[in-house]
Amino acid sequence: MTDDLSEKADARFEAVLAATGARDPRDYYRTRLRELRQSNPEGYADAVAYYQSTLVTSIAEQDADPLRAWQTFGLRIAQLSAPGRAVAVDPAGRSHPFEPPGKPEHMILHLPDARNRLALLVGLPPEPSAAQTATYRWLVQGRRA
Repeated sequence: MTDDLSEKADARFEAVLAATGARDPRDYYRTRLRELRQSNPEGYADAVAYYQSTLVTSIAEQDADPLRAWQTFGLRIAQLSAPGRAVAVDPAGRSHPFEPPGKPEHMILHLPDARNRLALLVGLPPEPSAAQTATYRWLVQGRRA
């Protein structure tokens, strides 16, 4: 991966974020990657290799949809962090099996198979509803009050 490819991919992603108003997940994914580096070094290496060889190239050279490409990367990080399944939470707070690319107004969560693990955020809508915010606080942050 070259700096030119990375810059081109970043520029395409920034343009799509500006055009759609979608949230930028990269800071959250960086945090997940730091945690993954500590908990699963092999998984971390897999995620970094995917980022370098697939994600950036697909956006910069293959004209992949940047939002979907990053979403796929977020789902990969979540699965490497804890086996489980992805769900979409609609604005009313109802969950549905996630089917890519999902709807812009849905929150995407990864629910680990292990019951003692918190859900992992994959994507938030631009303006989460009150029900989505409550779901996030309950399942991702573990707030019970």
